[in-house]
Amino acid sequence: MSLISYQDSRPWARSIKLKTQAKQMPPWFADPEVGVFSNERRLTSKEIATLAAWADGDAPAGNPKDAPPARKFENGWNIQPDVIVEMPKPFEIPATGTINYKYIVVKTNFKEDMWVVAAEMRPGNPKVLHHGKVWVRPPGSSWMKDAVPGEAYENETQRAIIGRNSAEEGNDILGKFNPGLGPQRFDQEGAAKFIPKGSDLVYEMHYTATGKPESDVSKLGLVLAKAEPKKRYYFHAGPTASNLAIPAGDGNAEVVSEVTLAEPGRLTYAQPHMHLRGKDFELQVILPGGETKTVLKGRFDFEWQVGYEYAEPVQLPRGSKLRFITHFDNSPANRFNPDPTKKIVWGPQNWDEMSNCFIGVLFDRDVNVAKAFMRSGPSLLPRGQSGPTLAQALQITTGPVIPAFNGSGDTFEKDASKEQGGQ
Repeated sequence: MSLISYQDSRPWARSIKLKTQAKQMPPWFADPEVGVFSNERRLTSKEIATLAAWADGDAPAGNPKDAPPARKFENGWNIQPDVIVEMPKPFEIPATGTINYKYIVVKTNFKEDMWVVAAEMRPGNPKVLHHGKVWVRPPGSSWMKDAVPGEAYENETQRAIIGRNSAEEGNDILGKFNPGLGPQRFDQEGAAKFIPKGSDLVYEMHYTATGKPESDVSKLGLVLAKAEPKKRYYFHAGPTASNLAIPAGDGNAEVVSEVTLAEPGRLTYAQPHMHLRGKDFELQVILPGGETKTVLKGRFDFEWQVGYEYAEPVQLPRGSKLRFITHFDNSPANRFNPDPTKKIVWGPQNWDEMSNCFIGVLFDRDVNVAKAFMRSGPSLLPRGQSGPTLAQALQITTGPVIPAFNGSGDTFEKDASKEQGGQ
């Protein structure tokens, strides 16, 4: 439903009152005692009371002269894109059945290096796109090097063609779509994202069937930097628990993951990611001296996968760790739970689970960002019957670190669990 105009909103006056009083709307799930965010959607007590009084007073229109200017959209965009890159042809979605993640190379013919300050991924058909990412594939990357541009590939049957999505080759997430996410900004502190000359884009698409045949042509809009950027914004999958295990029937299963920074940076964005059993999350920064501070905490809502933009980026000295603590409800009491009788491990579909926190980090421009993130601590443990838990993480005082993945779970996290002795 639309709430842009008074005519749109008036029939929903009672619902607006109830949902805002319950703090279900607008969607914002961060603990108000932790962190300050520039994109905060929370209403004040005074604003909630004003909406309640308006609804109780028969929801009058007020004086049109006092109305703010109507919000304008640039052909449906929330940004004003300088560059738009569209899938070259429709992808046809079957009426029923499981649809594996699809990967589509899109040739761009970018003739020069570009710095991007904002991106927005728009689904052509929101009914079928569960979520999506658009990746930069720079020249020289071997990822999908044998793929035919415009054709859709999947790991389950075409892994040899897709290959490995390696951060070391410079592959980088450029834009994302999740319900409620909106466009992404990269211009904090004069930063921007980098697209090397000659790069192609890879669309990573998670489609779901609706009961009838559908098609989709999604697109990506980019806003280019108007001045030379001071820093580089890099988007990463962050602390990731590809070794997670959630016992059957457990209503409060804990999963903990960790990533270590090999280069100094500043945390400017965090977006927790789980599936239908996700309950809550906490992101901690562990400084090299051992001091631990919580920088994000809240409850998780699968229908509104919100990203949190820090009003003041968080300092991450070299050697800092980001620890992500999540809890899951795999009990029959969770009405969204696909099957409480099953032990759940990492996987791409809704009935599987994930636990990671996407992060945006600002680096100096000369930093090799592809080698800045290292998987560590609980993320290196073999998969057990549950966890990894915080108790296990706290027992790890020293240990190895290895390059952290920056791909989707469907790309290679399944392989990771096998490498770690998972099951």
